Amino acid sequence: MRLTNGHVCLAQIHFRSIVPDSTTPPRSLGFIGYSLMVVLTIAAFLVIRSFGENLEPPTPAVPSGPSEAPLQPSDVLVHVLIALVAVIAVGQLLARLFAFVQQPPVIGEVIAGILLGPSLIGVRASAWILPPKVAPFLGVISQLGVILYMFIVGLELNAGLIKGRAKAAVATSHASILVPFLLGSLLALILYPRLSTSDVPFTNFALFVGVAMSITAFPVLARILTDLSLTRTELGVVAISCAATDDVTAWCLLAFVVGVAQAQLGKGLIVVAGTVAYIAAMLFIVRPLVVRLARHPSAIRLSRTAAGIVFVMLLASALATELIGIHAIFGAFLLGALVPHDSDFARDFARRTEQIVTVLLLPAFFALTGMRTRIDLLTGVGPWLLCGVIILVATIGKFGGTFAAARLTGLGWRDAAALGALMNTRGLMELIVLNIGLDLGVISPTLFAMMVLMALATTMLTSPVVRSLVHVGPGAGST
Repeated sequence: MRLTNGHVCLAQIHFRSIVPDSTTPPRSLGFIGYSLMVVLTIAAFLVIRSFGENLEPPTPAVPSGPSEAPLQPSDVLVHVLIALVAVIAVGQLLARLFAFVQQPPVIGEVIAGILLGPSLIGVRASAWILPPKVAPFLGVISQLGVILYMFIVGLELNAGLIKGRAKAAVATSHASILVPFLLGSLLALILYPRLSTSDVPFTNFALFVGVAMSITAFPVLARILTDLSLTRTELGVVAISCAATDDVTAWCLLAFVVGVAQAQLGKGLIVVAGTVAYIAAMLFIVRPLVVRLARHPSAIRLSRTAAGIVFVMLLASALATELIGIHAIFGAFLLGALVPHDSDFARDFARRTEQIVTVLLLPAFFALTGMRTRIDLLTGVGPWLLCGVIILVATIGKFGGTFAAARLTGLGWRDAAALGALMNTRGLMELIVLNIGLDLGVISPTLFAMMVLMALATTMLTSPVVRSLVHVGPGAGST
């Protein structure tokens, strides 16, 4: 994967309607239409909630079985190294294989994690490669890789391409959240009596299912755009802008949902206020400093001192958003987006860090998420049918909401469809949301496995659909 060939690939990609003609300015949903969309969604959810509160789920099962033996601290490094060797080797092999069927490498890396998980090689073998006690340590390494990767994605973002289309991006992004959220809440009426328990209120369950349906995997989408050589195109910029807006909004919504589940509604409001304050500080305080640093003559080549300053700012920005509650990757991405994309500083930093991030750190995250998926929990025809319904509803909701809003904001049907397919990408962010729901006991391990399979299926659909709608130059998608 190369992040520096955008100018060459741009000449290979043809768009007709992503930038409206100068004689036909882009339309927008309008304040009234946007407000009506939000109000109708809230009203519909309240109606769904009134029906769901009368459903009777099964009683919770009493956990049983032997407790897990503690892992000795001296074994942690050994198991982390074993896990890294396994996931990188298998992930690289599968990434090459999936490239032949025009799938992004991330699919191979996630499936590599599933192959190494307990569902296929057994609990004992999987526990030897990655014991549950070691998973948090590998998780920290992979999270750092995601943070660095999103910073590089931010460096590649040409913010000038979205000037004048910010309102359309926000409207499209929020439509891609509200429609699948509503359909997911409706689907909760079917899932709640079968996959939940009586100690979980329907409101909490429906909210989590709705949010899980609404997620777009920001880092995964960014990686697919890079693999398809679309990162620096207008479609790529609009897609990543919508995905960024989508996930920031979804994280604020998730914070509200967690507050409902924990009876702490004020927490969600704090997240929203903190997000607004953070973005304002980055735009009006940090941005002038970053631009001055990137344009300084000494920044033509990345010195040791400049690299140290950048990493301190990067980690501080990521820490700020993590403390706010909207995940560290947004702080990394926004800081990178503030750096002039055409500066020597941005190009040199991306060139120096690309391979270590994409080859060593980033695959560990996708593989780790796959290793946590328990497909063996889906036994019988019924659970697989429900899994198929979840995939169908998630696809229709995300694609349909994005497509309709994109058309209303002036995009042609091909580009609107391509944007809908891209926004249907899930994975990283989906897994984070699902893990939160699982940790809180709102969703069951069986539903967790179904949702992970949904995230994998919708991600696999993205590349073929986009390739059929948008011409991609030869070599895109290879590593």
